[in-house]
Amino acid sequence: MFAFTIRRLLASIPVLFFSTLLVFLLVASSVDPTEPLKTRNPRPPQTTIDAEAHRLGLDHPLLQRYWDWLTGLVLHGNWGTPVQPAYHIADRLSSSFLVTFRLVIFSILCSLFLAIAVGVLSAVRQYTKLDYAATSIGFLFLSLPTFWFAALLKSWAIQLNSAVRPDGPPLISTFGEASPNPPSGFFPQLGDAFGHILLPTITLSLISYAAWSRFQRASMLEVLNSDYIRLARAKGLSRRRVLFRHALRNALMPLTTQVALDTAALLGGAVITETVFEWHGMGYMFLQAVNTYDLFPLLSWLVVAALLVIVFNLIADLLYAVLDPRIRLA
Repeated sequence: MFAFTIRRLLASIPVLFFSTLLVFLLVASSVDPTEPLKTRNPRPPQTTIDAEAHRLGLDHPLLQRYWDWLTGLVLHGNWGTPVQPAYHIADRLSSSFLVTFRLVIFSILCSLFLAIAVGVLSAVRQYTKLDYAATSIGFLFLSLPTFWFAALLKSWAIQLNSAVRPDGPPLISTFGEASPNPPSGFFPQLGDAFGHILLPTITLSLISYAAWSRFQRASMLEVLNSDYIRLARAKGLSRRRVLFRHALRNALMPLTTQVALDTAALLGGAVITETVFEWHGMGYMFLQAVNTYDLFPLLSWLVVAALLVIVFNLIADLLYAVLDPRIRLA
């Protein structure tokens, strides 16, 4: 298992290198940080624009700019020169990442729990009322736009807060990742954090669950109709043992791959969700960088997204080896 992990880690290094190269070339070719200066009225002198371009390294070829950025990042942890001199990319990235990471992790865990439970039940009770209901609900959530569903939940929560606590603190928080003045004590702080993360987690979880439960159902049906499951039942093993010990373990493998591939999409959904609920995470950082034509904060967001995809694919490979020993012994 250790040798398998090392092989996968080594294979991830060139993938990460080429992904950063591709992301840098795409972003650097499409974003001009001096655009706000060029469109300002009155327009500043060309010498001012040239000086700003020199400060940001825009007067060098793209490949040289990439090499300078990569070596600065690897050797010194420097994410690049932002448009605003007082803007510290590393500090902002670490704080924003922690805010978004906990939202994404909670959403993934909730989605997986629901998807596996509903997918297995739907497969075991195929063509029953439960199966039809789960399929209908899954397609309903799958068709909902993220921004619309988030705004709808926020509107319902505001109405609930007005009805339950018209003059007191809200029962469910509808904006921000934390209260400006959090309560003292462990359990009050835990309740405050839960109230803030509830609605964004529901938004991302239900939309992801809709697709994942369909994958789990289809995979479970395929496994249940396989020969080795029939053989296990013919040998006298209990239905519960066959279902959870033999069928579910193999049926989880396609879902593992899908979850790893959907990580980037979930992070993109977090941008919309954070905007609706006014969270100051990676989504807020991304939109700020886009609005200000700030190349390196935007690049750092995309690199972190690429890194998360690689990490989750590595985790999927390791889980594959756990679920199927033949992979790590190959």
